[in-house]
Amino acid sequence: MSHPSHAVLPDATLDRLFRTARTHNELAGEVSDETLHQLYELAKWGPTSANMSPLRLVFVKSAEAKARLAPALDEGNYAKTLAAPVTAIVGYDMAFYEKLPYLFPHTDARSWFDGRPEHDLEVIALRNGSLQGAYVLMAARALGLDCGPMSGFKNAIVDEAFFAGTQVRSNFLINLGHGDPAKLFARSPRLPFDEAAQIL
Repeated sequence: MSHPSHAVLPDATLDRLFRTARTHNELAGEVSDETLHQLYELAKWGPTSANMSPLRLVFVKSAEAKARLAPALDEGNYAKTLAAPVTAIVGYDMAFYEKLPYLFPHTDARSWFDGRPEHDLEVIALRNGSLQGAYVLMAARALGLDCGPMSGFKNAIVDEAFFAGTQVRSNFLINLGHGDPAKLFARSPRLPFDEAAQIL
């Protein structure tokens, strides 16, 4: 007998998360602080290497915070980002290993990373932080939010404005809110299985 967790999710759920979900350029509405807490509480459960969890989030919501973010935005992302109810700065902590005694307590995982070259830590933190950033996007969709993930900003300005004095670095941004499907252009294609995957 199969376990309930092995059941295929309903088509409506798969549509919301993947098939009909879109990247929105115009987002409006309200996003409560409670929803942002719920979003993190879902996203945090996604797997990372040794449970290292390097993701660090800043939810830019207030006018003051938006003013700090604005100088970092490329021209094409400026207006839509400042108009969005919330922008999530998806960052990653280069000192992620300091949390491993709590996150991975059954062995001395901290020693695996402490003292390693910065380039190695960057690769590890960026990889796992990007993975967690994708969990954030999927959690937002699961909670009924539309998303506008993007690069198109100056990381150094964001890091100085929001992460100064820490070892956290910005990765990408996700605008959050509620979009209007009528304003979306036709969906771009994706590669078919045979061009992107193989079974050996």
